[in-house]
Amino acid sequence: MAEVQAGLRQPLILGNKKPVDVSNDICEIIERKPTGLWWAAFLASLTMLIVGTVAVIYQMRVGIGTWGLNRTVGWAFDITNFVFWIGIGHAGTLISAILFLFRQKWRTSVNRAAEAMTLFAVMCAGIFPLIHMGRPWLFYWILPYPNFRGPLWVNFRSPLAWDFFAISTYFTISFLFWYLGLMPDLATIRDRATGLRKKIMGFFSFGWDGSSRTWSRFEVVYLLLAGLATPLVLSVHTIVSMDFATAIIPGWHTTIFPPYFVAGAIFSGFAMVLTLMLIARKVMHLEDYFTVRHVDAMCKIIIVTGSIVGLAYLTEFFTAAYSGNGYEQFVFFNRAAGPFAWAYWTMVTCNVISPQLLWFKKIRTNLVLVFLLSIVVNIGMWFERFVIIVTSLHRDFLPSSWADYTPSIIEILTLIGSFGLFLTLFLLFCRFLPVIAVSEVKGILSTGKPRAERPAFAEHPEADEEEVEPELAGV
Repeated sequence: MAEVQAGLRQPLILGNKKPVDVSNDICEIIERKPTGLWWAAFLASLTMLIVGTVAVIYQMRVGIGTWGLNRTVGWAFDITNFVFWIGIGHAGTLISAILFLFRQKWRTSVNRAAEAMTLFAVMCAGIFPLIHMGRPWLFYWILPYPNFRGPLWVNFRSPLAWDFFAISTYFTISFLFWYLGLMPDLATIRDRATGLRKKIMGFFSFGWDGSSRTWSRFEVVYLLLAGLATPLVLSVHTIVSMDFATAIIPGWHTTIFPPYFVAGAIFSGFAMVLTLMLIARKVMHLEDYFTVRHVDAMCKIIIVTGSIVGLAYLTEFFTAAYSGNGYEQFVFFNRAAGPFAWAYWTMVTCNVISPQLLWFKKIRTNLVLVFLLSIVVNIGMWFERFVIIVTSLHRDFLPSSWADYTPSIIEILTLIGSFGLFLTLFLLFCRFLPVIAVSEVKGILSTGKPRAERPAFAEHPEADEEEVEPELAGV
């Protein structure tokens, strides 16, 4: 490809775009009719969602005995899926909040899709603790509100309560951060639209007028929300890791889990963002906005977090061997050479070996290979959660209670349904809302360009205010 041959020394946004070009390119995607490819993907994801919904309704009516669990393996697919989806949602907050605070300009082309992905992934994750309750219609019982049911209060020693607070807090802050950043773009769509769309966008943009005062207030609130969201990247998956670390089960009872889980979450989240954005780049013709420079930066973060995950694997084995605890030593030997060794070595291959290929620049700039590697990483991260949960349970302290585990068709269909929900929501997002942050991209149009190649508005913005859309004249 020409952009790869040109190397990575190129501007973040290609094509010498002006602000009006950015608005036209991004808004026209949602203004025109959906393509046949979009409809095909939407119908496929909707079918997956319907299949999963039927499976969930069936297990609600019959009970969670429809799962392949037994008295030894009490957690399996359901909690694996929960931790997997929570991890997927971490990249959105990292890209949006932490990289914003560090002034990383390359985030502007991917933060909108990453934030939306966070919301959808958290929705998928929230399904599984509710199902695991057995009676999900009583979910409100875990809310600490004054009630008239007698002395029935939340058991704050229960990981289920921790998960509820972690998910609800993370979702709330992520939603506010995503929606606040979306408001200037909603105003842009409002001023281009007519009829019902204009009224809807006008309502949700809350009267955005693009004045200097509006932008000043916006930037202050956005910065505050970024500061609030940043600790959540560390805290949410730390809470999830404590679901396991506070138990006495060998293989779980370890202090390495919080940083290990956080690094793994960022690792899998960035891989999912790459998967989605590389597809959107090709289907929506966003080559000028999501460039090889963006892919290269994200690949480097995957290398770092993947290396941390690999170090965590080695640390676990070293700690077990050095501890002299026979139970711990057996658990890790069983993972590598027991009945689920195939899952363990799949995890190691996908999460430790495959990311090391990204050290080579030729691979980082080959978008097809990066796309395949991002899928491999997500497969490996799902297997990581499966290995941690199942291999620590199916061989417990008493050999007389050892049991194997095989997922039932209901569990498999529920997993498929969660992917259906995620993809359906993401496709609807791409159809009705700008997948690229228009207002933020306009702020970096001249970044990375030689001074002689910068458009006139970058040097003399006051001379071009008439050329920029009226609602964004305050940029």
